Amino acid sequence: MGLPMAMNLRRSGARLVVWNRSAEKCAPLQALGAEVAPSVSALFDAADTVILMLATEAAMDAVLERGTPAFAARMRGHTLINTGTTSPAYSLALAADIAAAGGCYIECPVSGSAKQARAGQLVGMLAGDPDTLAAVRPRLSSMLRDSFVCGPVPSALRMKLAVNLYLITMVTGLCEAFQFAEVQALDLHQFQAILDAGPMASSVSTHKLRKLVSRDGSAEASILDVLKNNRLIADEARRAGIASPLLDVCHALYAKAVNLGLGPEDMVMVVR
Repeated sequence: MGLPMAMNLRRSGARLVVWNRSAEKCAPLQALGAEVAPSVSALFDAADTVILMLATEAAMDAVLERGTPAFAARMRGHTLINTGTTSPAYSLALAADIAAAGGCYIECPVSGSAKQARAGQLVGMLAGDPDTLAAVRPRLSSMLRDSFVCGPVPSALRMKLAVNLYLITMVTGLCEAFQFAEVQALDLHQFQAILDAGPMASSVSTHKLRKLVSRDGSAEASILDVLKNNRLIADEARRAGIASPLLDVCHALYAKAVNLGLGPEDMVMVVR
């Protein structure tokens, strides 16, 4: 996700300095004219606004050197925009640490897959200080089709979890309906055409159904990633005392799929 997002930023004409733990992944951006920083410290020295797209909280802490003197020196006078998905509690604590160091923190989790990232069609959910949001929001426009200000941190991540809850249960329901049709020996192409023509059709259902019919397991949202997000939502639901019966069933299904070795495949392969 981070690479196509950064490529859209660079194509918009923005000056871009990039860093990746795997340096070779910066090559496509360097070819577009981006500068490649040799280290995280060099990147922070070169830019006052830093966009972070990392998979886990542990990876974020490691890259930022959180909890060390380097973290405070690094964040002072900088704005960090987190586009990844973490727990709201983690994000809130990170925001407090960055503020204590004299920096600013913005949440900008995104809704969409790698396909939408490549097309600049992601939807961003924003949270943070209003003045800082007003300053950085225009810089994000080349990556996003639309953006929504959700309030203070961690409102954007809570919104992202709500969106993901709907996505997970919706696609899992589609997979179950597909399996029902398949076992009943129905014409799967006709099933696809009926759903695509009806009022329940969406860009997600149309695309995921196409993958199911063609048995295309190439990952856009992998089963491992879906399970990770499922856990984040479930943990937040428990913390807030919110019942999540559909999500809990999905958690069991995706955990079983991972145990069967299907983790790297697209979430529609939970049908197996």
